[in-house]
Amino acid sequence: MAAPNNTLNSQSIRFIRPDARRTLFGVESTSSLQRASRPLRPVRIAVIGNHLPRQCGIATFTTDLCDAIVAEYGASQLSVVAVNDGQSSYTYPERVRFEIREGDIASYRAVAGYLNSCNFNLVCLQHEYGIYGGTAGSHVLELLQHLAMPVVTTLHTVLSEPDLNQRIVMQQIAALSDRLIVMSEYSSRVLQDVFGVPGVKIDLIPHGIPDMPFVEPNIFKESLAIAGKSVLLTFGLLSPNKGFESMIQAMPRILTNHSNVVYVIAGATHPQVKAREGDQYRLQLQALAKELGVEENVIFHNRFFSPQEMASLVGSADIYITPYRYAAQAVSGTLAYAMGAGKAIISTPYWHAVELLADGRGALVPFEDADALAAAAIELLDNDAARQAMRMSAYIYGRQMVWNRVAQSYMRTFVRAGASRIQPAHLRFPVRVAEKNAASQVVNA
Repeated sequence: MAAPNNTLNSQSIRFIRPDARRTLFGVESTSSLQRASRPLRPVRIAVIGNHLPRQCGIATFTTDLCDAIVAEYGASQLSVVAVNDGQSSYTYPERVRFEIREGDIASYRAVAGYLNSCNFNLVCLQHEYGIYGGTAGSHVLELLQHLAMPVVTTLHTVLSEPDLNQRIVMQQIAALSDRLIVMSEYSSRVLQDVFGVPGVKIDLIPHGIPDMPFVEPNIFKESLAIAGKSVLLTFGLLSPNKGFESMIQAMPRILTNHSNVVYVIAGATHPQVKAREGDQYRLQLQALAKELGVEENVIFHNRFFSPQEMASLVGSADIYITPYRYAAQAVSGTLAYAMGAGKAIISTPYWHAVELLADGRGALVPFEDADALAAAAIELLDNDAARQAMRMSAYIYGRQMVWNRVAQSYMRTFVRAGASRIQPAHLRFPVRVAEKNAASQVVNA
């Protein structure tokens, strides 16, 4: 039976070994490299992903990762290939040397040619299904299958129940990558159990965070016009899966016990959500706060914050809250950030939170349970000693996640990727993609 029109046909995959590139990491790819006891660091690194000023979590991560690598290694030849959404264009910094139009498969081929011709030693790909074009982001395969240098892919989402398209794309990304980076033990297990990726190919490197001091929240509150308040905070791009409704519903009970509490929701509506629905979700949240009589205690900051502003905002929080609605959240950069700042944290038990907040580093409450959120917040606000102990535990744990240490871990992975590429690791193949409302077409290697 023929594959459905909206799936990638895994039966059409055939494998062809490409010609090897002669130089890796600035040295000849010969048996002498096999005998080398200490592989060289890559000199020319290309990072592919979203980049600021595009407003999304992947863009912030890519920018921070590049900054950290440059700060740690002086990698003056680090370059970025930025992915643009739709018809958008951005004023990028100098390090962005090439741009991909997410829906234009020809631009993916052009990037591969550019990187090969410029003799880059290694590519570090940031992967999230939604940022690349094609069925389940399959356009990125057109880039990967033509690259001649080692590839390290950071997986920002690892799905435990992928559909057929997502499964095929992830398995092919894994085959085309020399190493894979995940940010949680859970993601590593899913990658092995669901997608069949060998554990020896996976490196666990935590989400990076700024190296912030451990300070009292009151230092920041006056400049933010919330002096004298107990501050509950959630920040990040707004979307309906974040569970803000539950926290707003918890506010009446919290205010009965602590009348000086404010809940700050900081961040613009996610661009993709805004393109589909406008600011409808934010308006619904504001209407809910008004209906419950807590509109004066729920503060919305509808904008994208600079790193300096974010440091002050997070610094002001007495308790940080991630009330996300679903377990399948492989990583939360905002949660990692809050830990690095030494915040007391309340969260629902999504995958990343369960790992980060173990051993007393935070409090976990059930999904979509306003009463449990209220009870946890009241308990921490009532008990200064317990809140301070949680803060310190989170802060100490977060030291392993600061960006300079993450950059060092990435470089070790880069070196391993190059050392393992004595023989070509890439496999080139055509992928049959059947786009919606169109006949099947073959994208050739």
